[in-house]
Amino acid sequence: MIETRPLILITNDDSVQAPGLLRLIDCMPQNVDIIAVAPAEPHSGQSSAITVGAPLRIKALPDYGNARMFAVTGTPVDCVKIAMHAIVPRKPDLVLAGINHGSNSGCNVVYSGTMGAVLEGCTEGIASCGFSLLHHSWQADFTMGMPFISEMVKKLIKDGLPEGVCLNVNIPARVEPKGIRVCRAAKGYWTDEYEKYSDPSGNPFYWLTGRFVNSEPNATDTDEYWLSQEYISVVPVACDMTAAQPIDFLAKRFDK
Repeated sequence: MIETRPLILITNDDSVQAPGLLRLIDCMPQNVDIIAVAPAEPHSGQSSAITVGAPLRIKALPDYGNARMFAVTGTPVDCVKIAMHAIVPRKPDLVLAGINHGSNSGCNVVYSGTMGAVLEGCTEGIASCGFSLLHHSWQADFTMGMPFISEMVKKLIKDGLPEGVCLNVNIPARVEPKGIRVCRAAKGYWTDEYEKYSDPSGNPFYWLTGRFVNSEPNATDTDEYWLSQEYISVVPVACDMTAAQPIDFLAKRFDK
């Protein structure tokens, strides 16, 4: 019997040109097959968006190390879907996304194209994980978090994940992480989200900006807390978004 090497599908939302994508590939073990399928252009904040009513095009790029590289004219979820349909030779053992340039902690998971791709992999029944560095610059230094990513990937290959669960991993920037903590996402919201400007004709337009407000700054069991303590946060995320707890309560109100 011929033993098949683990196959890892890697994507991101910052585009195939993003340094974080290459650094994630650098974290992979030697005894695996790697296929990277990433958007041709940046698609941050696209969540689980898919392309409808327009063609998707795949472009093969030069290999990076032992990784086969492809660019897709679509979103991160498009990349996972089209990879499964037309690129990978078999079902991957892992779907990994990142390393994202910027945080995906707290409620950012709702908007994240990185985590959109991860959730898509999870719905396909594949152990999936997204990695993000709390630094938006393309000149960001990923090196201090990379050994931790390498160890996590080895454990994911060996042990997988519970069914219907994927991981949202955030890494503090500019410091060597003190360790890893599995925790919950902090409750919070974005404020002052849009800045108003005027074009040369005096017509108003708006530019997305704002800041994240942690609604529970004193809680010590959240990703925001552990990131502030210079730990890597690992938040389990479920594909099933059903709010199960209030079902009985709401049934009494609405069931006929």
